[in-house]
Amino acid sequence: MDGKLVLAIIDAMERDKGIEREILFQAVEEAILTAARKKEGAEEDMRISIDRETGDIGVLDADGGSLPVNVAELGRIDVQTAKQVIMQKIREAERRKVFEDYRDRVGELITGTARRVEKGLVVLDLGRTEALLPEREQSPVEEYYPGLRLRAYIVEVKDVPRGPEIIVSRSHPGLVKKLFELEVPEISEGAVEVRAVAREAGYRTKIAVASNQARVDAVGACVGMRGSRVKSIVRELNGEKIDIVRWEDDIVAYATNALSPAKLREIKVDEKRKRLDIIVDKDQLSLAIGKKGQNARLTAKLTGWKIDIRKEGSIVDKLKEAKATLASIPGVGEKMADKLAEAGFLSIEGILAADVEDLQQVQGIGGATAEKILAAAKEFYDEMARKRARSKREEAEDTDVR
Repeated sequence: MDGKLVLAIIDAMERDKGIEREILFQAVEEAILTAARKKEGAEEDMRISIDRETGDIGVLDADGGSLPVNVAELGRIDVQTAKQVIMQKIREAERRKVFEDYRDRVGELITGTARRVEKGLVVLDLGRTEALLPEREQSPVEEYYPGLRLRAYIVEVKDVPRGPEIIVSRSHPGLVKKLFELEVPEISEGAVEVRAVAREAGYRTKIAVASNQARVDAVGACVGMRGSRVKSIVRELNGEKIDIVRWEDDIVAYATNALSPAKLREIKVDEKRKRLDIIVDKDQLSLAIGKKGQNARLTAKLTGWKIDIRKEGSIVDKLKEAKATLASIPGVGEKMADKLAEAGFLSIEGILAADVEDLQQVQGIGGATAEKILAAAKEFYDEMARKRARSKREEAEDTDVR
């Protein structure tokens, strides 16, 4: 085989396949060797070497010495065998290249066309390779069909025996974040930062944004002129509702923004358990909780705090009132009142109905403390009873005088 022809073949494959030149040389060498060994009288330990500059083919022994083989005869070897070996090597090289190209692209957006849909799996054509959109990563409100062009978020790239698997998603929160980065220049430039995203794909997303520059309004930048930017993303997501929330370091302000437009009456913060007890007026309860609890659920995901929303006059208020009442018992104090109320002692009568062993079940209360609490509660209760009796007598006397 002429050296110039070999180089021409290598050049063509390099252009068409985008595979490294050295890999192609090795593939051709192995192909020629495999086919040549099938010829009668071929030496078992011979090797094939192609000059990288001239394309000339050399036949070598195990020690690197030239073998007395007519290289011209190698041109008449089993062409089909050589072709099969070359194609196998090229496919292996292509798979390696695809994996190398995509393994560091997890978290990026790609655009592809649905080639086929089979048993819930959507296969996307990316050009040189395919991506898989499994059912678990699909939006529940979208319909996929061959020929559909769409954007997807790369969630995983796996190297498996049959070739690299690129797993993409249309339901991942990262998809929304990336779409905002594409649509809002202030985000890509660093003036606005996406701090958190909570999503229920197909229905609603909350995205928290903050400004890194005083002159830039983060929410306004994401909404765009007359809502143009966010509308574009909503169209891409087939009508999914998007709430753009202003990020705040203060959890009360942040939660208030996230639950807007619902008006909140009070927010009680439990730092230790990362819990927010939120009280709203009766007419604001359904708005704050949202359809099927979606607004409250997404707010919890967005903030990372547990959210409990109740209307005015709920158990939260009763607990607050109980703590205040217990704290008024001489010697109890606010901290002890909190512990008692959290343990279920919501009234003075409740304490008086208990015994020392019951009170000792409360964390931080020993036998001596329990006895003091019972004694103080009884004395306080008796004093309150005396005051009520005096008040009734005074009312009766006042009535008689009149």
